[in-house]
Amino acid sequence: MTVSFVTHRALDGGTYHLEGSIDLQAPCTSAVEVVAGGRLVEFTSGPASLGDDVAASLGIASAESELTFQKGTLRIFRSVEREPRSGLVERPSLVVWRGERHSLVTRLYGLGLAAVLGLLRSVRVAESEYGLTLQPDPSAGSAFARPATVIKEVPGLGLLELSRRTKEHTAQLPPWKGVAVASGELFRDTLSDGSPFFVLSSTEIWATLVPLASTPVERVPELVGRLTLRHTG
Repeated sequence: MTVSFVTHRALDGGTYHLEGSIDLQAPCTSAVEVVAGGRLVEFTSGPASLGDDVAASLGIASAESELTFQKGTLRIFRSVEREPRSGLVERPSLVVWRGERHSLVTRLYGLGLAAVLGLLRSVRVAESEYGLTLQPDPSAGSAFARPATVIKEVPGLGLLELSRRTKEHTAQLPPWKGVAVASGELFRDTLSDGSPFFVLSSTEIWATLVPLASTPVERVPELVGRLTLRHTG
């Protein structure tokens, strides 16, 4: 297999460079939690079609509002959620910002259009070739709650989740020694349901890998060994 190279931008501005003799062409998503307007809000970015895909999965046919916003198109969908026991009805907003190549999605409860726009203005959206970034405005009380993640399926290997390594990650490292690979140290562990998963740790990157059902688990170290990861920004 020829060597492929891709670059993905996380929502907090970190950039991940992946290279190796492995299929890296699948798109990715990025997720981050932001404190904005006194709320903890989770944003997810991905391909331009992401917002439409999420709306379709929720059974929402059309947007309630659509306007030009921060060099993109902002659409706000309303859905109805009913709590069976109490009968309480809520109308959460699915908020979708779409640029030239990428989109940003979040769900918000209890906010009208003006409040949604105010919240989004406090986390300015910027688009580049490699993905979207958010720029929280400290003067508006907005800040990242933790580093963003990049989530990407690698055919033949598994679901890879990347983030900047933190002290909290370091404290989670298994007590046993891992396997040395090109991008750091690889550890094998087990999920609560008994399924295997792997942690790849380097000085800059923390990555978790859940193998696909079709991936021979014993081959994971070899396959990960073909992959080089770098983080900039």
